[in-house]
Formats: sequence, C-alpha cells, structure tokens
Amino acid sequence: MIDNDAVVFGLLMVILGLIFWTSSCDHWFFRRFYSLFPMLLLCYFVPSLLSLSGLVDPETSNLYFVATRYLLPASLVLLTLSIDLREIIKLGNKAVIMFLTGTVGVVLGGPLAVLIVGTFAPEWVGGSDSSAVWRGLSTVAGSWIGGGANQAAMKEIFNPSDELFSVMVTVDVIVAEVWMAFLLLGVGKSKAIDRLLKADASAIEHLTNKMETFSRETTRVPTTTDLFTILGFAFGVTAASHFAADWIAPWIHENAPKLDRFSLDSSFFWLIILATSGGVILSFTRARQFEGAGASRVGSVFIYILVATIGLKMDVSAIFETPEYFVVGGVWMLIHVLLLFLVAWWIRAPYFFLAVGSKANIGGAASAPVVAAAFHPSLAPVGVLLAVVGYALGTYMAYVCALMMQAASM
Repeated sequence: MIDNDAVVFGLLMVILGLIFWTSSCDHWFFRRFYSLFPMLLLCYFVPSLLSLSGLVDPETSNLYFVATRYLLPASLVLLTLSIDLREIIKLGNKAVIMFLTGTVGVVLGGPLAVLIVGTFAPEWVGGSDSSAVWRGLSTVAGSWIGGGANQAAMKEIFNPSDELFSVMVTVDVIVAEVWMAFLLLGVGKSKAIDRLLKADASAIEHLTNKMETFSRETTRVPTTTDLFTILGFAFGVTAASHFAADWIAPWIHENAPKLDRFSLDSSFFWLIILATSGGVILSFTRARQFEGAGASRVGSVFIYILVATIGLKMDVSAIFETPEYFVVGGVWMLIHVLLLFLVAWWIRAPYFFLAVGSKANIGGAASAPVVAAAFHPSLAPVGVLLAVVGYALGTYMAYVCALMMQAASM
C-alpha cells in the first residue's frame, strides 16, 4: 500500500505521460488501439487499477481534494480566458434545450428506473431508514445534475448510511464513465450521427474556425514570463474565488438557509461560479492574448490531472459486489440517453450539443469541457458555461427527483 501522495502523484503523472505519448505515436498498433479505446477513457481507467490492485487507497489520499479545489478552478479560468461570448451566444438555443433535456432525463429517469427494476426485483430498490436505496440514489441524482457539491447536499438532506453512500459513489462514477466512453467513441463519428439526426452543425464549425483563426494569429513560443503570467491569472483568480466563496457561503447559510436547495450555501458552488466568471471577465481584456502562449493548454493539463484523480477513486470491483445497484443506475442512464437522442432528432440538434449537454449534467465542470474539447479544443468554454448552469440547478432538481424515487419505491 502506497500512502505517500508524492509517490501516488508521480505514478499518475507517469501514467498520463505514457498515455499521451503512445496516443501520438505513428506505430500501427497504437493507432489501431486508440481508434478503439479513446485516450480520455484510459486516463480514467488506468489510474483505477492502482486502487483495484490495492497499491493505493484513494480514501487516504488528498490528491482529489487538491485537484478539485486548486486545479479545477484554475483550469476553468484558463479555458474561458479566450472565450468569444458573442459567438457562443450565436450557437442558438439548441445547446440550452439539450442541456435541459439532460436534466429532465435524470429527474424522470430516477423514479422510472426504480419502477422498472422494482417490477422484477423489488428488493433491489427497497430498504428502510438510512439503508433505503432511494436515499442513496438521491446522491447520484445530485451528482448527475450538478456535481460533487450537489451530491454532498443530497447526502446531508436524506442521510443515507455511509455504506450505501460509498457504493452509490461507485455507481455514479462507473455508470457515468461508461456513458462517457460511448460519447467519446461518437466524437469520431459525429458527422455521421449529425446526418442521422438531420442536424445542422454549421454554427459550431463557424465558432471552431473563428477560434482557430484567433489562435493562429496570437500563437507564439511561450517565454517563462508568459507561463508565469498565465499561472498568475489562473491561481490569482482561484485565490480570489476561494476568499470570496469562504465569505459568501457561510453568510447565506446563516441568513438565507432556504437557498441551500440551490447549493447557494456551498463554498464549492461559489468557487466554480466565481472562477468561471473571472475567466469570462478576463476574456474581454488583453489577457485574452495569452491564449496564443498556451493558456488553454495549461488549463487542459490541470483538467487531465483531475481526470486521473477521479479515476483513482473508481472501485470497479463494486460491480461484482453489488451488481443490483448498477442495474438500477444502468436503466436510469439508458432513459437519460434515449430522451437526449429523441429530442436531438426532434429539434435536429448536432451531436456536439447532445454530448456536451449530457456531460454538463453528468460530470459537470470536470467532464463537460473535456468532452467539448474532444470535438475541438476551442469548444471547451461551451462545456464550462453549461456546467455552471448545472451547478445552479443541481440540488433543487435532485431534491425533486429524490422525492419521486421515494414515492416510486413504496
């Protein structure tokens, strides 16, 4: 068992280094391998083997906390630094419609999954008191609509047992990442999917081309001064966001406690909101020019480190220990996916909006920009902005979903 975070961090960096190096190799084996297994999926899965093998206990590691509190907000600043807000607004309302469809899919999918599974295995969705399955599923709803802060809020509101909650965290991560794997496989076939959906992706292509042009016009070989300036922006805004969040959240908790349903008493919620807002504000200043020196690439490095720490927390062995919960989670996710494709076909929304709208709910700020960037690095800010909306809705919508699951399990 390795309990030294310096050693664990080194192992994660070696894993990421090998994945990125092999994914860029011209050897036929690696080209074939990565055509079947997306690089991002490996960045999640390979670190999980450290936990599965018993080499690392993720519960004793502080790397996930550091990544979510320091690197995630810093990456959001850098990914939104070069944003062209006017062009993103021109993408139209289909992006918002697909995001809200994803939210509705989670809210309705939970109780429907409980009803469906309950018809052939009622004991899988039963239980009483703190061991009632619906209480644990409420935390999954919080995570799948908003993120970790919303998940924690649901745990405090409905009080599932610690044993049930730990299993549900695994259900949350593994089911969500299986769906993410399919989403990433679809990125390479997005044009074919768009033809199937009869969608017009011209607005997305226009935004991509404009951002590429801006990047080419401002690209330069970064100096040490450039890199430290980029880090100054990233962690300076992160520090200011932490400072403000540590003041705002307790004030709301004491003076407006009813706002907890919207996660407004969560310092993490405010950290994400403020960091993203800081990046958007900087995009209207000369700081935007630092995209040419690699601001978004530095932000992407931070995101991938976060992805590796998330993978470290995945316990794939739980699939064999409590398969019934994964069945419920799988049915739930299937409902979410079917609704997304149905609405995308109806309004002729591009696959990009479907994928990012889904991950802005299921994964939040940690996953949505990664999926958006899989289409093109310049599209990452679209994922960031939609994920922020998810944080705002997460706790309230998850609360409604939990009450519906409670009724469905009776």
